[in-house]
Parts: sequence; structure tokens; C-alpha cells
Amino acid sequence: MSSPLVPGAAPSAPLRGELRYGLELARLLADPAFLRPARVANAPPVLLVPGFLAGDGSLSVLGGWLRRRGSRVARAGILLNTDCGEREAQRLLARVRRLADDSGQRVVLLGQSRGGELARAVAARDGASISTLVMLGAPVLGPLDVGPSVLGAVRSVARLGDLGVPRMFSTSCGSGDCCAGYRADLVRPLPDRMRAVAIYSRSDGIVSWRACLDPCAEHIEVDSSHTGMSVNGRVYRRLAQILDQEAERWTG
Repeated sequence: MSSPLVPGAAPSAPLRGELRYGLELARLLADPAFLRPARVANAPPVLLVPGFLAGDGSLSVLGGWLRRRGSRVARAGILLNTDCGEREAQRLLARVRRLADDSGQRVVLLGQSRGGELARAVAARDGASISTLVMLGAPVLGPLDVGPSVLGAVRSVARLGDLGVPRMFSTSCGSGDCCAGYRADLVRPLPDRMRAVAIYSRSDGIVSWRACLDPCAEHIEVDSSHTGMSVNGRVYRRLAQILDQEAERWTG
């Protein structure tokens, strides 16, 4: 993994495509299948992990839909996703295990962008508690294969972390010992019993879509903005299929 200050491959789509977020959300809110989804028996528990510079509230629309379908939904406990990857992964692992114990089922771990990277690292560590990993626009193959504006934000956070500001990653997280395990888990083979799905968009204006193609995962392409993946109707239809298949594993 590159140092957090060294850029990788930039996205091929223009950043202005991210302006679609409002339209994607409006279309979703007008979709009856989103507003009144069919209730699913034995719907799997889901833990949601937000993206870089975002908190749990950024996935509230997705969380509400999952609850209406019948899933027990847990949050990552993240206010601003800027902490050291290893520290955050350890906290998430504890939450995953707690949700699995409380629900009596293996968990679907769903993360967006950097949240997908964190989810991927956690999934590599626990095949007993996690049944399915879903990554939305998560550049696990190149966490810094991002556009200039995002790279600038990464550099700003790293400077704050270098100064000792709490809950901020630092320059050393890119190549130092603190995150060595975390970096290794981004490319480590996943447990055999675990299903992994990488959802990506070639029109993503934030990250390089090629960096999202985890070789351990199924690849699903959608037409979506990066930020809009959590409110895009096409993504929800794919998620419904994945979750229905997961429910069938428990009822069958």
C-alpha cells in the first residue's frame, strides 16, 4: 500500500459526475420498492460502515431500507471516518462479533468507500462471524487511487494525525508498523465460506473503478456516482438480490 501522501491512479470519470447525488436520492425516494420493500423472513443482520470523512448518519437512508426489509442493522460507531485503519478495524471487529452473538446469525458487513476497505480488513480476520462482505466503491487494491480533491483531504488529515490530533490517521499509517496488519488484510485471501461482492461504477468521479476489483470478490458494475452508491436505486436492486440469497441460506 502506498504512503498516504503518494497518489495512485486517478479516476477516469470527471468529478462533476458526483453532482448526480441529489438526482439519485430523489429517484430512490420516489421508488415504491424502496419505500415499501417486501418483508424478508430471516433477513440477515447487517453492519454498515461509512466512507472517508463521513459518519454513520451518511448511511441512514440505506439503514432504514434494510430495517423495513426485516434486517437488524448495526452502526459502526463512526462520527468521522479518519482514524488509523488498524485501530478502526479492531473496533469494527468487536462490533461484528457482538452483532453476530446477539442475533444468532452470521453478519452481512457492508461498507462504502473507505468503509469498504475497513470492512474488507475485518472480513479477512473473522470467517466465523461474517457471512457476506459487500463493498460499495471501495478501492481496496489502491486506497489512494483517488482524485486530486480527495487526495488533498487525505494529506490534510495525515498532517493533523502527525500533530497528534486524536482519531486521525498519520503519515506513518501508510508504511509504518501501526497499520502493517491492516494493509496486509486488504489483499489477504478471504475465508472460503465467505461471499464477497464488490460493487463499482466506471463513472465514479472519486476513486478509480479498477482499484475496486478485489480478486476475492464478485464484481458488479452499476451506473452511479461514488457518493451516491448508498442512495442509488440500481445499487439497492443488487443489494436486495444479495440479501435475499443470504436469507435463503438460513431458511433452506
